[in-house]
Amino acid sequence: MPTDTRTSSEWSDKHLRRAMYAAGVALWSWNVDTDRFRMDEQGYALWDLPFRPFVVFEDLSAKIHPADRDRVRAAFAATRAIVGPYEIDFRIIAGDEEIRWISARGQGDDADIDGRTMFGVFLNVTGRKQAEEANELLAGEMSHRVKNLLSIAAGLTAITSRSAQSAAEMAKELTSRLGALGRAHDLVRPVSGRPENGALLGDLLAILLAPYDDVAAFSGRIRISVPRMSVGEAGATALAMVLHELATNSVKYGALSADTGTLDVSAIAQDDQVVIVWTEQGGPPVAAPKELTGFGSKLLTRSMTSQLNGSVERNWTEEGAVITLRIDKQRLAR
Repeated sequence: MPTDTRTSSEWSDKHLRRAMYAAGVALWSWNVDTDRFRMDEQGYALWDLPFRPFVVFEDLSAKIHPADRDRVRAAFAATRAIVGPYEIDFRIIAGDEEIRWISARGQGDDADIDGRTMFGVFLNVTGRKQAEEANELLAGEMSHRVKNLLSIAAGLTAITSRSAQSAAEMAKELTSRLGALGRAHDLVRPVSGRPENGALLGDLLAILLAPYDDVAAFSGRIRISVPRMSVGEAGATALAMVLHELATNSVKYGALSADTGTLDVSAIAQDDQVVIVWTEQGGPPVAAPKELTGFGSKLLTRSMTSQLNGSVERNWTEEGAVITLRIDKQRLAR
């Protein structure tokens, strides 16, 4: 077998620096007595600082995200007592409020300290951290959707039990309602790849809300009045998520949780927006929450702002809740 005849002399400083630059590794040194940090050019670029002979910790601290600043300061002070390698991940603010994640790595316990100076590297780990945050958000969203589905199933069971005269009749009605819910989820599939055909807004609303209409209480407790307009696949998916969130809350706490409750959904087109007004009346007394911190509220707001380029306004009165959805017309049509 061939053998590697290269000697360590072939790995020159120039070669090592090229390898570190290619890997995105920034070098740093820290004099534990003078608190002076020295970095290579890549380090200054990573921290969004002009190159200079040295900086002190406070210069770097000013760039660290306020939520991480005390933790990083304490962690660096403790590194000298850490036995073995250490790794500290934190955020900095660069440029126009750009958030970067940096990983500082080195050896603790004064290992390999030279002239009262410790050495280590900085790595830009922003991509990895963003992927981790996205995975956590997805896991939270999936958990919330499962809980919502269970709440919907419980609410539909309660609605069906009001009118069913026997177990067989209840099973039939409940199966029909759950089937309608499934059809609502599938509504946009036939238009995949054909956004010019789209789904009609009225059809989307009718199919989404049909499972919640308790005709046993009285006919027409859910009323829909919207103009004829098409909704694209992406817009229908985002809007369906928003409406399911509103319907779930109504079944659990609002008008659809009571025999006397009614729901009116209307829409108008205004210039470059579509305004949908969700009005609940006749349900249990409601009071405006002090703050909306639940995952469902955050999910609804995020869907409205990021996917539909719109906004949501909530008003609670003695009669019920009024939610106004303002949606970008072009986003809805996609």
